[in-house]
Amino acid sequence: MKIIFFGTSEFAIAPLRALLRSGHDISFVVTQPRRERGRGLKLLPTDVEAYSQEEGVKVSACKDVNSKEFIERLKRSRADIFIVVDFGQILSDELLNIPKLFSLNIHASLLPKYRGAAPIQRAILDGEKETGITIMKITRPLDSGDIIARMKVEIESNDDSVTLRKKLSNLGAELLIRTLKRIDKADVTFTKQDESKATYAAKIKKEDGLIIWISSGQRIINQIHACNPWPSAYTYFEGKLLKVLKAEVLGKDKDAKPGFVVGAEKDKIVVACKDAYISIIELQLEGKKPLSAAEFLRGYPLPEGKFLG
Repeated sequence: MKIIFFGTSEFAIAPLRALLRSGHDISFVVTQPRRERGRGLKLLPTDVEAYSQEEGVKVSACKDVNSKEFIERLKRSRADIFIVVDFGQILSDELLNIPKLFSLNIHASLLPKYRGAAPIQRAILDGEKETGITIMKITRPLDSGDIIARMKVEIESNDDSVTLRKKLSNLGAELLIRTLKRIDKADVTFTKQDESKATYAAKIKKEDGLIIWISSGQRIINQIHACNPWPSAYTYFEGKLLKVLKAEVLGKDKDAKPGFVVGAEKDKIVVACKDAYISIIELQLEGKKPLSAAEFLRGYPLPEGKFLG
């Protein structure tokens, strides 16, 4: 089949790689324009553009895929399918109706649950035990299209948004190739989503990282995992933002005073929360590099009774 691929982030690379090795005809790849990134604010390509160039694939960094000029280019391609993976622009109905068959999207949740921008982080934050990949036909409104295929994956206790994102990217690649084989054989069915079960995964904001110590221990651990690498789960120490990068739950104590340090020695900093103690293993003070708890304590003693927040 003749395919045009739309993608931007690292999440889209595994599906694109699988497509390039599948024998399908990838006319070209569409991605977002280059943007200033990093400390030096250098104008850098998206992850997908960089990968496409390495593979020698034609790539177009387009500011507005719905422009008249770009729509005409897409029409001239005579593609069978458009595949969209974490692209970052809303596609018009005119664009979505160009391919001979349909436009497909790989979404990182078990739709209709967790529609929207942050399905991976929200699933972790909510303490879900499983999530997955859905391949659907793109329609309006957002993420509400008919489902062609789904595949589940377990969210393990040590998964954060980085590790889970990688798992789902690879799973999406596998499921995409399976689905294209079924499409080739005209062996696909479209299942409407149950709107009564739809939930929305809003984009993560900086304030989502603020640790509320009166939360349960598991909730705080979920927050640390969900907010890695951005915005990171954080509290405050002597007026400075303090990121909590790694931690674990230690025991339970309903009489503990949330937010207060109850122990800081050797390789751990223990802070009380609603129903347990949180042992901080790795942290980063504003303007400093990440440190283990032991390294941090050598420079910043934390006496018992110190309040964080």
